[in-house]
Amino acid sequence: MKNRINRKTTPKVVGGKPLKKNNHEVTPNYWNTSQNEIQIDSVKPGKGYKHFLKKRDVLRFIEIIPSWEIYCNGLDAIVLDMGDGDTDGVYYYSGVICISAWPKEMDIELNKDYFEDHKDLFNRLGVRSTKREDFYFCEFNEDQIKAYQLLHILLHELGHHYDRMKTKSKHSSARGEEFAEDFAFENEEKMWNKYEETFGVVFYKK
Repeated sequence: MKNRINRKTTPKVVGGKPLKKNNHEVTPNYWNTSQNEIQIDSVKPGKGYKHFLKKRDVLRFIEIIPSWEIYCNGLDAIVLDMGDGDTDGVYYYSGVICISAWPKEMDIELNKDYFEDHKDLFNRLGVRSTKREDFYFCEFNEDQIKAYQLLHILLHELGHHYDRMKTKSKHSSARGEEFAEDFAFENEEKMWNKYEETFGVVFYKK
């Protein structure tokens, strides 16, 4: 039995300031310096995790996001980050989106509330799920993981970024999780057919 985890996305903020990685001196990078072009980066996924999503997938995906030129204003980087067992993705108010690495075994356990909130998406992706007491055991394949991370997690975090950039101070996301979730679901629906065409995959509902 795998450890049960609450898959969620969290706008992690540290005073609105860029975070210093490790204990090295701060050098100019996307954590502390505005970039002329959005950086697509990848770090080691960590023990027990894997990057099923690749940098090339992110580049292909952003090319088909409607109004991308508007949404990406002020965004410095999209990072394929290490897995942490608790979050699917994080938006940092320094203008960095991180997408967490996925468990190597691919199948995950989701708490009931999260599953219910996202069951329509999982159904569209054809994810097999089994209810077990107060959680759901969900069986993902590689195509489903990529689609979930791009069509929902990346779009959710992009929603936080767009929300922040629409505020006068550009210091924090004013409308929170509900806005980011609605942003993700609305754009997912718009992009679904184009996604299948671009990535050469067709999802069948269960």
